[in-house]
Amino acid sequence: MSRTPSEINATRIGPLARLPAFFALYGKRAIVGGGSAAAAWKAELLSAAGASVDIFAPAPVEEMVALAAAPPRGPIAIQERDWTADDFAGAAIAVADCTDDAAAAQFAGAARAAGVPVNVIDRPAFCDFSFGAIINRSPLVIGISTDGAAPVFGQAIRAKIEAVIPKGFGRWAEAARGWRPRVQALALPFRDRRAFWEKFTARAISAPERAPTDADLDALLAPAAVREGGSVVLVGAGPGDPELLTLRAVRALQSADVILFDDLVATDILDFARREAKKMLVGKTGHRASCRQDDINALMISLAKAGRRVVRLKGGDPMIFGRADEEITACRNAGIAVEVVPGITTAQGAASRLLVSLTRRGQARRVQYLTGHGRDGKLPADIDWRSLADPSVTTVVYMPAKTLPELVATAIRAGLDPATPAIAVERATRNDERVIAATIDGLPARLGNETPTGPVVVLIGRVFADYLDAAAQEASPLRDEREIYPGRRR
Repeated sequence: MSRTPSEINATRIGPLARLPAFFALYGKRAIVGGGSAAAAWKAELLSAAGASVDIFAPAPVEEMVALAAAPPRGPIAIQERDWTADDFAGAAIAVADCTDDAAAAQFAGAARAAGVPVNVIDRPAFCDFSFGAIINRSPLVIGISTDGAAPVFGQAIRAKIEAVIPKGFGRWAEAARGWRPRVQALALPFRDRRAFWEKFTARAISAPERAPTDADLDALLAPAAVREGGSVVLVGAGPGDPELLTLRAVRALQSADVILFDDLVATDILDFARREAKKMLVGKTGHRASCRQDDINALMISLAKAGRRVVRLKGGDPMIFGRADEEITACRNAGIAVEVVPGITTAQGAASRLLVSLTRRGQARRVQYLTGHGRDGKLPADIDWRSLADPSVTTVVYMPAKTLPELVATAIRAGLDPATPAIAVERATRNDERVIAATIDGLPARLGNETPTGPVVVLIGRVFADYLDAAAQEASPLRDEREIYPGRRR
């Protein structure tokens, strides 16, 4: 059975509580009503953005007076009186700290009547916009909003992001602003301009604390640095949980022009790709209609020859039963640049959720990976059965759903202990993951009764003995299952 590659439509963005937008306020007039410390903080933000700030406050706090004497950027003037409707004329933005809803309604009404967007501090019903938490690496600025639901949570997220955004990124962003006119003046094609900024980004990430220089610009503008043909990157999507993607995999997805992905790739992974990228399903699913490998290779090569950056996205790790060697060979034969971004294997992902080491000391000397079917869909004829029967080995069987009964029967005849613990994991690491624990002789029947609909991996070995015992105790009606591994999913 075969099918042809098919393009999928980009998913629409989900509902937004707020539209994230950034006001350009340099040289524009801002209105602040109220003389409190909270109003002073908003006036400071407005000044930092370059606005000329007029504060209307009959009794401003000392902090506000000191701020007006030494503003961070735009000038701040304090009018020691209440605001009037005429004060909103010509303003670009208005902010107030009001004592009650009645005062808030008056301020918001006057601002809106003048066509001025308004924010009343801590009173979202009267706000056209909100400030949120801010990470300042200006001109790189990051805003975080919880739509007023949990400001403390937003601050905690800001602290997390602060920890991973080097302060030196501000210098690189400033350099980008200065270099952009020079890059635009070269009138490069779109693809070359994108290549330049991708290489700029890579250089900034690799040396965030170093101040960029004109030598960096010259190196980035060198013809060899900008003009590149198409390329192919084989990317491991991991077992399913999007949080198990590597940083390098995310960067590859965000720079791709076209993404060719398999059925086994969790759709959430595609959310990390840039929205403009074309996404094509080249389904490779055992025992069901699949795209022919030759067709996938031909499509991949034709896209790369057309100058596209192609990501071939595969579940798990591309180098573990992913037919990566065939695709690498096809690229090399066609003269296409190819690289591989490894991913978390399904075996690693399953073991991490089970909390079982595949190489537990004293119980397993080695780990072996085994495919459950060959090209013809049947059990491979060249399996080393003596190795499979070795009690000191942990065996991971990929794609075993159809051939597991035959595999188990043959392995037991070859000497595998029928009481060997075995675990079948369906949709490993995903939210709907299922785990079936049994002895190896009973697992095929259990798995058949469960009729799995997602990808399955089977793990065999004595390292799972404790897990199997715990599962048996949890299943006992005499034992409260919460006493065994609290929170573990079955």
